[in-house]
Amino acid sequence: MDGVLMGVDIGTSSTKGCLTDLSGRVIRLAERAHTTAMPRPGWFEHDADEVWWADFVAVCRELLSTSPAPPAAVGVSGIGPCLLATTAAGRPVRAAILYGIDTRATAEIDELDRELGAAPLLERGGSPLTSQAIGPKLLWLRRHEPDAWARTQRLHMASSYLVQRLTEEYVLDHHSASQCSPMYDLVGREWAADWAGFVAPGLQLPRLCWPSDVVGGVTEAAATETGLAPGTPVVAGTIDAWAEAVSVEVRSPGDLMLMYGTTMFLIQVTGEARPSPNLWLTRGVFPDQLTLAAGMATSGALTSWFRDLSGRSYDELFEAATGVPAGAEGLIILPYFAGERTPLFDPSARGVVAGLTLAHGRAQIFRALLEATAFGVRHNLQEMATVGGPPTRVAAVGGGTRGNTWTQIVSDVCGIDQEVHREAVGASYGDAWLAGVGVGLVAPADSWNPTVDVVRARPEVTLEYDRLYPLYRQLHTDTVGVVHQLAALSARTGS
Repeated sequence: MDGVLMGVDIGTSSTKGCLTDLSGRVIRLAERAHTTAMPRPGWFEHDADEVWWADFVAVCRELLSTSPAPPAAVGVSGIGPCLLATTAAGRPVRAAILYGIDTRATAEIDELDRELGAAPLLERGGSPLTSQAIGPKLLWLRRHEPDAWARTQRLHMASSYLVQRLTEEYVLDHHSASQCSPMYDLVGREWAADWAGFVAPGLQLPRLCWPSDVVGGVTEAAATETGLAPGTPVVAGTIDAWAEAVSVEVRSPGDLMLMYGTTMFLIQVTGEARPSPNLWLTRGVFPDQLTLAAGMATSGALTSWFRDLSGRSYDELFEAATGVPAGAEGLIILPYFAGERTPLFDPSARGVVAGLTLAHGRAQIFRALLEATAFGVRHNLQEMATVGGPPTRVAAVGGGTRGNTWTQIVSDVCGIDQEVHREAVGASYGDAWLAGVGVGLVAPADSWNPTVDVVRARPEVTLEYDRLYPLYRQLHTDTVGVVHQLAALSARTGS
């Protein structure tokens, strides 16, 4: 098919872009690495111009250098939810405060819970207030950086800032807005003006739209910088994980994306769901969708930690773990080495190794670490099923899907089949698809990314894990008091 679409995604450590044709064939990929500033413990920031915009320009020009035609439309996504405070002209007043990894606003979370009430916050906004939420970060900015706040008139995330630089339009997609708790009304699909005024008085809120909506065309100034043709349509875009879900066709109620990365992240599309204090409930990519989201604090972080600790390569470790039977010969590990996000929301949780003997070695420990992440996925899936129903289809994405060992363990532990798709480009591929939908060159029902493999649960192995899973859950219950004391001791000693 004739025609070219562009997608660009701003990640935590790199920016990735792709060009596709109208059938989803990848024409060209580009990537640019960047760093994340950590000015204080628990603070994570990006410079919006030096990272987000400079990366976009560099990746865009690289893609265009060999493009067979000018892109018919551009889609963007990025890490989020993030807080970029800008002037009315869209100029940043400080570096962007990143998503849930930035934990500076803990006191503000507690204050908003007291002032607005945890139950009303959950009912109206769909999610408990955590370090993911934008409202507490805005309140932190008001309290701790009054000079910056005095110049703040607008709120941006990575995707919306790129849109503003490209088109001069001030917009935000509904999904990203629904992660601006407590400033968005999930049921009403609109800004919660009263709570927004309480958290950030005087802030101009962006016009709301959906990720595939065309919100403007590339300006002459942006065209000069990027090489894009003036007037090229730009869609609103969204947060990267939701663009990645779109990239593997997680679009219909019951579809679930399981992302194997540094952490595990789950997104399930649903037509309706009850808010849960243990999950995030947000607006989806399209108007009739809600999405349940869950995220563990570790997964790939555990495998890389053990790789470095053991001095063995991933290939060696995975090959050894494949030869160990289910249950790791009597080992169970809690994967909470960096605390835990859903469904515990417990930053003081810690890792636990139970059942260790002198007979255990690298292979058994690495197998138990993989099983620990799988038990964590099962815990989240159970929580998601109670409020939104079980998934009818699971698509696996991310670096951890390479090979078969890890995905097979997750399928066996959870009793689910997982689809692996042809293209593993990620969020930028979903951005290109959304751009095509926005300009009418791609139908919302079009299948771009076919399934090339299915990792199936083995019932006899699932039965073995059914016996072990209650022990995994009991282990946390039995040790939580001890590990909380150890976490407090570690904080005092600075280790």
